Amino acid sequence: MSRSARLFDLLQILRRHRGTVSGAVLAEESGVSLRTIRRDVLTLQAMGADIDAEAGVGYVLRPGFVLPPLSFTEEELHALVVGAEWVARQTDPQLAHAVSNALAKINGVLAPNMREALDDTSFYVGPTQRYVSTGFDLALYRQALREQRKMRITCMNQDGGTVELIIWPIMLGFEGTRRSVAGWCEAEATFRIFYEKYIVGAELAVDRYTRNRRTLVKEWRASDEYPCASSKVVLIADASRN
Repeated sequence: MSRSARLFDLLQILRRHRGTVSGAVLAEESGVSLRTIRRDVLTLQAMGADIDAEAGVGYVLRPGFVLPPLSFTEEELHALVVGAEWVARQTDPQLAHAVSNALAKINGVLAPNMREALDDTSFYVGPTQRYVSTGFDLALYRQALREQRKMRITCMNQDGGTVELIIWPIMLGFEGTRRSVAGWCEAEATFRIFYEKYIVGAELAVDRYTRNRRTLVKEWRASDEYPCASSKVVLIADASRN
């Protein structure tokens, strides 16, 4: 691997970790020695990268530093194409338009010899037939996430009736053909997963929840209510009706 490619990979690792990461972790992920990591960090700092280094703690890359274009690999471009196709077919029109714009911006800065990979027609992501609820407007839920707005949702219950709940949306879920929203339920004072199939109505509330959404996500992931932390997956309706 060339030195320029190694420096670029190190930057990508620092960006991926976002917070402070130890030199030992950087060395392991880069496949180089700790001494090389220290030397490469000094090189990047000399190039203008805002990397804070603290002995015995690690390194953190402050946002805002952009290297001159080094180009994507062909596989990275293929991954972007497949991801863009999935977003365009599986989400809402606003996100489909956004991903199309993003690819156009990337194409504008690519080296000419790499543009063919971005226009590759080797992949096809087909549409998926799924249940579509009138109460699950993805754009509305994404607005709630961005603005940390509470939502008033109406869901079917186990008796076939409906129940109205106030939730703090913190994450959207895409599981195969199923869509869901995870959030803090004020009525039950716990985190819940609400599936599209059972949501018959939703609207933004005026109030915003004051807790930070990212903090709430971390708390949910650390709790027993998080699906990966427990065999219990909470549904708003009887699981036998899935």
